[in-house]
Amino acid sequence: MTSPTPPTEPAHADRTYRSGAGLVSGALLILLAGWIGGDAVFRGEGHVPWLALAALLAVVPLIVAFTLRPAVFADEERIRIRNPFRTIVLPWTDVSTVRAAYSSEIFTHAGGRYQLWAVPVSLRERKRAARKASQQAHDDPYGRTSVHADVRDAQARAAAADRTVSDLRELAERAAARKAVPTTTASVRWAYEVIAPAVVGAVLLAVLLAIG
Repeated sequence: MTSPTPPTEPAHADRTYRSGAGLVSGALLILLAGWIGGDAVFRGEGHVPWLALAALLAVVPLIVAFTLRPAVFADEERIRIRNPFRTIVLPWTDVSTVRAAYSSEIFTHAGGRYQLWAVPVSLRERKRAARKASQQAHDDPYGRTSVHADVRDAQARAAAADRTVSDLRELAERAAARKAVPTTTASVRWAYEVIAPAVVGAVLLAVLLAIG
C-alpha cells in the first residue's frame, strides 16, 4: 500500500510587509470605537442605540481598511498588494520599477501605478537615517571599512520604507534577469467585504438622522 503523496509546498514563501504603526493604531481605534459605541448602544435612549450601531457599521470597516488591512506579499514570481479597497496581483515581469518618494509606489510596463499603503514613507525617519550616514562619513572620511560592511551598514541605517522598496526592487530585477515565464496574471479586485458594510452603515446612519 502506497502512502499518500504529501501536498506540494511553494518553492518560495511570501515575504510579508506591513506597517506596525498602522496595526497598533487600528487596534486602538477599534477599541475606542467599540467602547464609545457600545456605551451608546447599552445606555442610550430613543434612536441613540440605532444611531450608534449604524455609525459602528460605517466606521469600523473603514478603520480596518486603512490600518489593519494594508499589506504587501511578495515572492520570486509575483507581488500581491492589499490596499484599503483593492487587492492588486502583479507578476514581476509586468513591473517596471518600485520607488519610494513621498509614498511607496509600483509601476508597470503598461503605464499602471499602484500605491503601497502598507509601506508608508516617513520623511522624519529618512532624515534621521541621512544624518546617521553623514555622521559616519564624517567619522570615517577615507572609507577605511570594507565594502561589504559599508553596504550592510547603509542598508541597516536606511529608513524602513526604503529598505522594503529595495527588497522589492531586488525581487523584480531578479525576475527580469531570469526572464521567467509568469505563472500568474495581473489582476485587480475590489474589496467588497470592506466597501459593502461601510456603505450600508453610512446609508442607515443618513436615514436615521433624516427621520430624527
